[in-house]
Amino acid sequence: MSATNQLQDTALRYFLEVARCGSVSLASQRLHVAMSAISRQIAHLEAQLETPLFERHARGMVPTAAGDILARHARRISLEAEQAVDAIHALANLSAGAVRIATSDAFANELVPAVCARFQQDYPGVRFEVLMCPTAQVPGKVLAGDADIGLCFSLAPVKDIHVVHRQSAPVVAILPPGHALARRRQVSLAELTRYPLALPPAETAVRQVVDMACARQELALEPVLVSNHAQTLLKYVQYSGGVSVSSEVSVRHLVASGELLAKPISDAGLDLRDIEVQTLGGRALPPATEAYLAQLIMGLKGDRG
Repeated sequence: MSATNQLQDTALRYFLEVARCGSVSLASQRLHVAMSAISRQIAHLEAQLETPLFERHARGMVPTAAGDILARHARRISLEAEQAVDAIHALANLSAGAVRIATSDAFANELVPAVCARFQQDYPGVRFEVLMCPTAQVPGKVLAGDADIGLCFSLAPVKDIHVVHRQSAPVVAILPPGHALARRRQVSLAELTRYPLALPPAETAVRQVVDMACARQELALEPVLVSNHAQTLLKYVQYSGGVSVSSEVSVRHLVASGELLAKPISDAGLDLRDIEVQTLGGRALPPATEAYLAQLIMGLKGDRG
């Protein structure tokens, strides 16, 4: 049994695993514990609290309202136990520890791995887990304890999510060097529609901002390529001479190397999007995560430290 598990109450640990996977049998497989032992611990909790913690269906188990409250409490205990173990292992010199990051595609391709590499030069014992998921799912990964840090574009505020850092992320036009619009200081969406256009899908944050700006002026976009993978869009621009849209942070390294150009877009409303760095509200981060968080924020600002 790991040191983290030893610091957690058995009943809460079993309960939380069932809540995570929705099944006693799956929890049994993941915990390597008999199903009967898990069921007994959950029944004991329900008896203590005098309320059902799960709705039991043929397809699995879904937490009740009381179960949701207990699950949030159990996740905090689990994270605090992990934090204590990491802090003991890391001591004062950050010689060990794990940093878990949930991030959208825009930051997973360059920014996050670059900051990880720089961080490990100073703290080679620290390891990383990077989970890439759509922007809307990032806060959920932090709330569930699957990630210590969330990095994504802002949507609506989420309860129990603390925004550690926020910065503006206006949408910019992406062009290849030598493009007909390359000498322009800024371009318009209408001008971009004259060229082969590569865009992210409608459910992404950047596309929603662009679509709202287009709707205000009844401008129809007809992309020749749609992809939820940022690298695909950028490579298409490089190979085709077409255009795309992105945040400045996502293409900063390609602009610096001269592989692509980024131009401000003159249409109103394209500067209303922010980047958020998120953590779980009320949680004290382990030493390695706290140190990485500072370097990540510097990286977002364009300061290599």
